Amino acid sequence: MAATNVQHLINRFRERMTNKQSDVMVAWMLILPTGIILLLVILYPLVQTFLLSMTDASPKHGAVRNFVFLSNYLHYLSDPLFWETIRRTTYFTVLSVVLVLSLGLLAAVWINSKPPGWRFLQISLIIPWAVPTIVNGAIWRWIYNADYGALNGILYQFGLIDKYIPWLISPGRAMDLVIIADIWHMVPFAALIFQAALATHPTELIEAASIDGANSWQRFWFITIPLLRPVILVLLVIRTVEAFRVFDIIYIITRGGPAFGTVTISYLTYLETFRSLEFGRGAALSFLVSLFILAAALVYIRVLHTEDV
Repeated sequence: MAATNVQHLINRFRERMTNKQSDVMVAWMLILPTGIILLLVILYPLVQTFLLSMTDASPKHGAVRNFVFLSNYLHYLSDPLFWETIRRTTYFTVLSVVLVLSLGLLAAVWINSKPPGWRFLQISLIIPWAVPTIVNGAIWRWIYNADYGALNGILYQFGLIDKYIPWLISPGRAMDLVIIADIWHMVPFAALIFQAALATHPTELIEAASIDGANSWQRFWFITIPLLRPVILVLLVIRTVEAFRVFDIIYIITRGGPAFGTVTISYLTYLETFRSLEFGRGAALSFLVSLFILAAALVYIRVLHTEDV
């Protein structure tokens, strides 16, 4: 009897609510726990970091924290080293994102065409991506080693060089070599995402285009790419954020050298905070990194909205 009364009340409550009101209530109930967690995990540390960035906090000053307002931000915005680091970080981000997405797309299209041994290739893609970034950096540091590195060994065995080359002593070349290591690690991720998307595409469009006389390039450019646009934009957001805040692989391979040639914005934050022990300035720098990443994410979101994908 009690169960019947409860069910009757539930039915009456449902009758009084429109479907839209019911959906809104359910949506808020589902979002609320995640919203609370986001406030605790993201918003609170962000506010604390911003407040810290407005001080000169440092163990050098003892427990005293002086409020310096925007002095830390003005220090970096007027520092040529900061803007050189931004230029270097942008170079890493653009090159890494473009090559990762391009090579990942080509690998996915090739595997999706099901060449001989494509199952093995599909499984093999997981291996580089599954390797932790720290291990990946250690592997490539060994490969680039000037005395016993695999790269020098292979090139010397094939007669392409007559003596071992110290690959990591040139700032520009060191950055390019770090980018290669990052690409090797992240191309499989992009390829797997692209392949999963390609597997859901209707084959009727490709077949119809073939019947109409479209060649493989035309089918790829006018059919495959438009269908992959949402996936491309999502990968752009993910890879841009990851590449712009790159730290671990640079720390393992080059330690920011040579001559600060591979110091990115995240690595500069590490140097300011844990080497120079300038916690206030480090917090300001990390907050600037967050603003740059947020700006990039907003641009991509704007593109997603305007392109209606």
